[in-house]
Amino acid sequence: MNKILIIEDDDQTRENLEIILSMEGFGVRAAANGRAGLELARADRPDLIVCDVTMPELDGHGVLRELRDNPQTADIPFLFLTAQGERHQQRAGMNLGADDYLCKPLDAEDLLAAVRMRLKRQREQQDAALAGAGPDFSSAVPLETLGLTVREAEVLLWVAQGKANADVATILGMSEKTVKIHLGHIFEKLNVETRTAAALQAVEVLTRVARPAA
Repeated sequence: MNKILIIEDDDQTRENLEIILSMEGFGVRAAANGRAGLELARADRPDLIVCDVTMPELDGHGVLRELRDNPQTADIPFLFLTAQGERHQQRAGMNLGADDYLCKPLDAEDLLAAVRMRLKRQREQQDAALAGAGPDFSSAVPLETLGLTVREAEVLLWVAQGKANADVATILGMSEKTVKIHLGHIFEKLNVETRTAAALQAVEVLTRVARPAA
C-alpha cells in the first residue's frame, strides 16, 4: 500500500482529500500545517506528498525546501495544491523540485490521475536506476551537444520530463509563445517533427551521461 501524506491547513479540503485517497486504497496521513507535515514526513517517510502552498507555521515552499535538503527525504514525489490565480507561484515551486501543481477546487479524478502517474514514474525511475539505465535530468548542459542553445536545451530538458508548454513557461520564466518558438528551433535542429521524438533524443543523451562508458 502506497503511503500518502497530505499537508493542508483548510479542514474541509484536507478531509476531502483524505476520503478520496483512502477510498482508493492508499494509506493516508494528514497534517494541518507545514511544520507538522514536515515532522510526519521525517518520522514515517511517505511515498508521495500532497501539500498546500499557503499555510501557517511553514508554507509549502518551506516544506519542500527542507525535504529536498535532507538526503533521506530528497526524492519523495511532491505535488503542490494551489488556489486559482496563484499560478505565478509555480515557477518558484518547480525550481525547488516540485513534481506538479494541482489547482483548487480539486476534482477527484484529476487528483487520483496525478497521484498515480507520479507514483508510476517514481517506480520507473527507481527500476531504471537499479538497472543503471536511467536518464540524468539534473542538468540541461549535455543537451547542448545536440547543437542547441542554452535556452533551447533548458526547454528540451523539461519537455523530456513530460512537461506541457505552459509548465515549461512557468518553470523557465518565459511566455508560452517563446516556448513554442524554442521548440520550433529544436525540431529543426534535431530533424524531428514532434515533441515525443525530440524527447527521445534528449533521453538518449541524458542516459549516456548517467551511465558513462567504462
